[in-house]
Amino acid sequence: MFKYIIPTLLAFVLIFINIRDDEFDGNSLKLGLSVPRSGIMHAVGDAVYSGANAYFLHANQNNTLKNIKIDLIVYDDKYEPDLAMENIKKLIDKNIFAFFGLVGTPTVKNILPILRNAEIPLIAPFTGASFLRNNEGIDVVNFRSSYKEEIDYIVEYLRNKRDISRFAVFYQNDDYGEEGFVSLLYSLNERGLTLAGEGTYKRNTLSIRHAFYEIKSSKPEAVFMIGAYKANALFIKTAKKDPVFKNTLFCNISFGDADEMIRELDYNTKNLLFSQVVPSYKDSVKPVILEYKDAMKRYFPNQPLGFISLEAFLAAKSVVQALKNIDGSITREKFIKKIKSLPKNILDGVDIDYKNTQLHNKVYLFKYKNSKFIEVHNEN
Repeated sequence: MFKYIIPTLLAFVLIFINIRDDEFDGNSLKLGLSVPRSGIMHAVGDAVYSGANAYFLHANQNNTLKNIKIDLIVYDDKYEPDLAMENIKKLIDKNIFAFFGLVGTPTVKNILPILRNAEIPLIAPFTGASFLRNNEGIDVVNFRSSYKEEIDYIVEYLRNKRDISRFAVFYQNDDYGEEGFVSLLYSLNERGLTLAGEGTYKRNTLSIRHAFYEIKSSKPEAVFMIGAYKANALFIKTAKKDPVFKNTLFCNISFGDADEMIRELDYNTKNLLFSQVVPSYKDSVKPVILEYKDAMKRYFPNQPLGFISLEAFLAAKSVVQALKNIDGSITREKFIKKIKSLPKNILDGVDIDYKNTQLHNKVYLFKYKNSKFIEVHNEN
């Protein structure tokens, strides 16, 4: 008789673990976040955390989920893949419901095997990496458009509107930079163009000197900046002192953090372009952006407004709306189905259209002039 008891008990334990892992049952639904809160990239991590938690705190205070509170658990990874790996393991031990908003291509790529084994969804990572848009075995719902889409949008604009044909690229020497580099080569090749120059620097450093001289020798009309905001800004500051770059356009994708860059550049933003995956946070018409401004003022009054915190806010609202639409018990499977089928107008001014594993499939292009970002989509 005893020999049957242990296997039976073990079966019950496994069933219990399965239920515990797949079905939420309680008053606090935990989401896990690993971002840089210190080091050279801390401003990005702070923006992601504050934007997301501004909406989660708003939802908690207004009882949006009927007595269920969102608990956003955050750890600092300094934008280092090994630290991100440690943080993910800690978060799994805390029995989180889903991962949210992890920052960076190299950090996210490093933890893919753990995500695959844990079978925990990843929602709105702050990266446009291609591997998160065609990866089997992982429940990933991206909010943003891909780096490939951003870069192609800029190339299309520069080629057709500005008649530019001589391109160079400054990029981070890791998976993030490689994504941008390959995407640019592809976009140029589609238009019968070639890359005139390139230069790389090491992640989490400001070692841009070698890259600067490599790119200078190519005399580019436009330089794509596939780096972190401090490195990008230092390159641009250096270039603006050199007559070779007098008329060069510097093109920055969304990960570069436009808001931090203009501060680093002391607002000397002539000949700069910024692609973004959300509309301007200065918009005074869209209800959801007014909601964002109010929530940030209420919960994070010392955090400057910006594109990154707006993106995190919109993604967080998408999560809460999906949870709100679930009938009966909350499970990961139901949650994934609901977030992929959110109504187009659920965000009140920013359209949702789930495809290519992305919720908001749009790219915006801005310049910065007279203390504000101005969209240049229709500029002649």
